[in-house]
Amino acid sequence: MTRNMNKKILTLLLLFLSNLAHADHVIVSGGCSLNRWEHYRVEQDRHDKWWANFIRGGTMRMDEIRKAYGPSVPIVWIVYRPAYEMRGREDGKNYISLIDQQAAKRGATLVWVNTGSGLISALNARPRGSVKTFDYFGHSNKLCFCIDYSTEILAVSTQWLHERDLGKIRSSIFASNAYCKSWGCHTGESMSAVWKSKLGIPLEGARGKTDYRALASGQYPEVSGGWVR
Repeated sequence: MTRNMNKKILTLLLLFLSNLAHADHVIVSGGCSLNRWEHYRVEQDRHDKWWANFIRGGTMRMDEIRKAYGPSVPIVWIVYRPAYEMRGREDGKNYISLIDQQAAKRGATLVWVNTGSGLISALNARPRGSVKTFDYFGHSNKLCFCIDYSTEILAVSTQWLHERDLGKIRSSIFASNAYCKSWGCHTGESMSAVWKSKLGIPLEGARGKTDYRALASGQYPEVSGGWVR
């Protein structure tokens, strides 16, 4: 075997080990709605009576990752901050501090974002080939993750990750066998296909609505129409 061939093999091995060392598990928690807006809806259509739906979904997933992959694997938790600041002022509680505590308790790296473009930047900051799993907990429709919904304006999203913006995410951040899932409503009806087209890996998403009330019994959100990839 030639010296050049040995160097190539060593380089590939070092790259492989480097990717293993940076095997990230990324969780995104979108923002909750404000009660002052939701009170204008009829009872059955109100969102986020509990402020922590998307936070609790994220921490449940962290606990599952720790059991499956070990206590030391890197977890990156990206959270849309403005909604929890505003809901905290509404409820008279410091939700930012509570979220910080949940991240620290689980040894997760907490990354706050304020905009949809900030979410893209946070994702693109991950090392090449590092993202082993990706989970999104938050409001969504078939075309986008609504990281803000009914916070600034009733029934309106002011910050989002739209399927037309998926090409702005570096596909190289994902491991070739990365597992990605959206726990929001309707993602599987359009966005999942665009995700696969733009990023080269499947995104499991809901056909129909997801119901976060299952969190009360320690279960993940339930879906009305099934999960698709």
